[in-house]
Amino acid sequence: QVQLQESGGGSVQAGGSLRLSCVVSGDTVGRDWMAWFRQGPGKEREGVAAIDSGGENTHYGSFTRGRFTISQDSAKNTLYLQMIDLEPDDTAMYYCAAEPRATQFVFHVLHPSNYHRWGQGTQVTVSS
Repeated sequence: QVQLQESGGGSVQAGGSLRLSCVVSGDTVGRDWMAWFRQGPGKEREGVAAIDSGGENTHYGSFTRGRFTISQDSAKNTLYLQMIDLEPDDTAMYYCAAEPRATQFVFHVLHPSNYHRWGQGTQVTVSS
């Protein structure tokens, strides 16, 4: 069974940066779309970024505004999310997800209900 383990979260001040990592058991990285999601206090889970199997196509939630970059290293079975210029509204639990049910449209790869496998999450807290 595929397992995902996130790390790299923490507490930073506004304007700071963090790099999240998601280590995946098995050969999942590079085989299909993978994604990052987040869920803030009292909010629904939302898509942050997704990347295809080849790493050539990416999609981002509109709120990222060029501040976040998703990438992957198939040799290390690891998915990354580089975040810069963080804002207090970025405070959330961040999750990586794998094994999407459908990938035809952007809606699919950034929708949480589309993914089978989830990590436990890593907390990101941004103070003003």
